[in-house]
Amino acid sequence: MPEFSGKISDDNEVQEFKEKLQNDIEILRDKKYGYIRAGYPRFMRLFGRDSLIVSNQLLEIEPGICRSTLKILSEFQGKKIDEVSEEEPGKILHETELGKSHHPKYEWIPFPYYGSIDSTPWFLITFGKYIRKTADREFLNQHCQNIQAAADWMETKINSDPSGFLRYQRKREKGQLFHQGWKDGFFDDLKIQPPVAVVEAQGYCYLALKEAANLLNNEKYNQQAAELKKRFNEKFWVEDKKYFALALDGKNLKKETITSNPGHLLFTGILEKEKTDLVVKRLFELDMWTPYGIRTQSTKELDFDYQSYHLGSIWPHDNWIFAQGLKQFGYKSEYQKVKDAVLIAYREFGFMPEFYAVTLEGKLEEIEKPCKPQAWSSGAGLEFLTNN
Repeated sequence: MPEFSGKISDDNEVQEFKEKLQNDIEILRDKKYGYIRAGYPRFMRLFGRDSLIVSNQLLEIEPGICRSTLKILSEFQGKKIDEVSEEEPGKILHETELGKSHHPKYEWIPFPYYGSIDSTPWFLITFGKYIRKTADREFLNQHCQNIQAAADWMETKINSDPSGFLRYQRKREKGQLFHQGWKDGFFDDLKIQPPVAVVEAQGYCYLALKEAANLLNNEKYNQQAAELKKRFNEKFWVEDKKYFALALDGKNLKKETITSNPGHLLFTGILEKEKTDLVVKRLFELDMWTPYGIRTQSTKELDFDYQSYHLGSIWPHDNWIFAQGLKQFGYKSEYQKVKDAVLIAYREFGFMPEFYAVTLEGKLEEIEKPCKPQAWSSGAGLEFLTNN
């Protein structure tokens, strides 16, 4: 596979790219409430996961976006049990459009809709990062009840699961997502029978519990995090592959597909040290690594498709999340490789797409379906160019 050359280092080029990406963010910014909508043209709405992740990406650049996102998501935080919208007390929404009672395309999906397993952990992770960055104690005090409710939701979900993991399962076939992690969708393209404990959500949950312990000054969440870390490293590890399973299914069987998802664990701290090294090594093997970033799924899997949404394409935000863990734990050369790869793809396209394809021969290809601009892709590029 060919290696790219020509890193993004020229000051004029860096400035040009930053200005373009900042313009992307302005296109997606909600002018009234200040959060970043997920993507143009299909996702010009408030999303829990997407809006929280892009606010993390922009925290060092414009922390007010983070504050605005946390504020509006707090206002929509779940208060009751609703089997149609999947609302639950303390849960953070998946998607809504302010002023609309249902999805603009699928009228059977009510707004706000709460079918996300990871919006709530990301809410707590983001709150912790925002407070460390800004020391905004007044905002923290105003939202202690929201933080407590989110922590209670996670605690309830973990305690209600016999294996002690964070799981999802839709309650109705029509109008609810089958998969509710970041690789979400209405159909079972991941081939995992519910209730599903997807790998990255356990890492998010671990870090969110740690953040809750700090934000609420409650040591019990640190203890819960430590217990989750122990059972996670035991139950999700696939010894013969030296890697983590994509998920545990409803029978607690491991879905052993080699995917990018375990890369999200790196920044959370849930991994034992020896397993961290092995995850990093596996991500950079040639069935995952390309000159333009790490694939969502290994080329060795039978259902691999280099153009597929979740089964082989490359997502800038996915790679950005890996990169944060690589940087945090001192994998400097690996971090630089991922950063350079995503930015070189941006240079080649002239824009930052939601996701893109790389052939088995290493050729970069555009996919027509994605949003342009897309929030967490543009946010990834802007963060890479702004912070070393």
